[in-house]
Amino acid sequence: MAAGRSGVPRSLHPFSSKEKLHFPTCKGPRLSGMSFNRRCPSSRIVCKAGEVLDKVQVVTDSSWNNLVIGCESPVLVEFWAPWCGPCRMIASVVDELAKEYAGKILCCKLNNDDCPNIATQYGIRSIPTVLFFKNGERKESIIGAVPKSTITTTIEKYLES
Repeated sequence: MAAGRSGVPRSLHPFSSKEKLHFPTCKGPRLSGMSFNRRCPSSRIVCKAGEVLDKVQVVTDSSWNNLVIGCESPVLVEFWAPWCGPCRMIASVVDELAKEYAGKILCCKLNNDDCPNIATQYGIRSIPTVLFFKNGERKESIIGAVPKSTITTTIEKYLES
């Protein structure tokens, strides 16, 4: 076995110099979904989602501001914990609502055990709790495992206003 430039025997190199790597092709971003900010000297590209989110998004401390506070559409956030029985009951309702209102609202869930700071910041003392946000502001809360119609009525109220 001959040693390569790095001093490692050539047979141990993962790729020889003659091998070609094949990566999947990327279609790239759609230019129609981009905006360019000319005010900023280092222009940044902002991509808009091409597809509607019909699944509940998991929110963490690091994604809270982007997903909830910075969202232009109304946002439903379910505060839950894995050990909570009523949380499991309402989770299926929130999943259904995410599909029914896809493109109109964003449905998210936040695990209280993983992100206690956000729960404390919004005064969450019992779970499940569902908070509604519009334009980054907390609008309403629903505490407990309530019927789907209760949450639907609240969603409709914020879609109309």
